[in-house]
Amino acid sequence: MKVDNLKSYSPAEVSRIIEMAWEDRTPFEAIEHLFGMTPNQLTRFMRAELKNASFRVWRKRMAGRKTKHLGMRPEGILRGYCKTQYKHR
Repeated sequence: MKVDNLKSYSPAEVSRIIEMAWEDRTPFEAIEHLFGMTPNQLTRFMRAELKNASFRVWRKRMAGRKTKHLGMRPEGILRGYCKTQYKHR
């Protein structure tokens, strides 16, 4: 996989990047901090990794989503995920 001049990622990293990109409350800035990928690079990465239909659904879902950019988040949203997102035993 070649997306810009990004390093090659392990299958586990690719899976985690895609998972974070789909999560509503994980900001693009968190992905950039962890993986060094700007939002534009992430878009190209997702286009390369997802099927065409899945990529279109993802882009439509992310368009205008305020929780994906730290600067656009409403006050009070401080965490990166919903409390009920991860199930604890």
